[in-house]
Amino acid sequence: MTAPVTPLRTVGTFIRGRACSDTLLHVLNCAYDRPLPGEERAAMQLAGGILQRGYQCGMIWGATLAAGAEAHRRFGDGARAEALAVAAAGRLLELFRAQNGATDCFDITEIDDSSTKIEMMTYFLLKGGVVRCFAGAARYASAAKDAIDAALCAPQGEAPPAPVSCAALLTTRMGGSGLHAVMAAGFAGGIGLGGGGCGALAAAIWIDGMKALRGGAERLDFESPRALAMIDRFLACTGRRFECEEICGRRFSGVEEHGTYLRGGGCAPLLEALAAG
Repeated sequence: MTAPVTPLRTVGTFIRGRACSDTLLHVLNCAYDRPLPGEERAAMQLAGGILQRGYQCGMIWGATLAAGAEAHRRFGDGARAEALAVAAAGRLLELFRAQNGATDCFDITEIDDSSTKIEMMTYFLLKGGVVRCFAGAARYASAAKDAIDAALCAPQGEAPPAPVSCAALLTTRMGGSGLHAVMAAGFAGGIGLGGGGCGALAAAIWIDGMKALRGGAERLDFESPRALAMIDRFLACTGRRFECEEICGRRFSGVEEHGTYLRGGGCAPLLEALAAG
């Protein structure tokens, strides 16, 4: 049943033990009448800016996956749906920036994987971080659905040639379905070609998380040995750079330019290293 995106529903979902990333994915999936329990559970590891590394807020990662799911429902597999998912992700990134003044979790919370437990408790409990995150999710969720709908209803030209998205390409290599490829497509270029934390890495962690859950894992967390090993391979391949703009030495102006970069072998060693896990 379709569930309207309301502040009460969003906060209620968050408070029942979900992270920011899977909260946004779940709330938006339900708004489109398409809950995806396994995909939502695996998205938890993107909270805190990819395993709490402080990059793009988990709300943006979760909303981007939801945009891809809806693009797939409307347009099916392939380059057109992936390109629209990237366009929607760009809108979601800018929406979050407009609401919060920044897109990276660390810039908002000053918390990442290097923070001590005392620092985390100070932010979330003493400085009101929990309330800020709940309020931010409530504010972002309903506006995110509007942004997704606007992107997917925009006039369309010819579908671009494949590949469109590094994240979608990697998802397919890792055994993801057509749905999963379109869901992850918006991660391209650091979410919506925004140049931030690597979208291919996020896609790999998400897909690997789903595999772990299907293999019987009861839960996922930020200290998952599989995910941490993947980050080690990633950093070894990128010279310890985490953000797309630094890894590629550029930002991409559109999916056509990004696709040309991929067809020319751009990031091929990185995609191979991530898929190897």
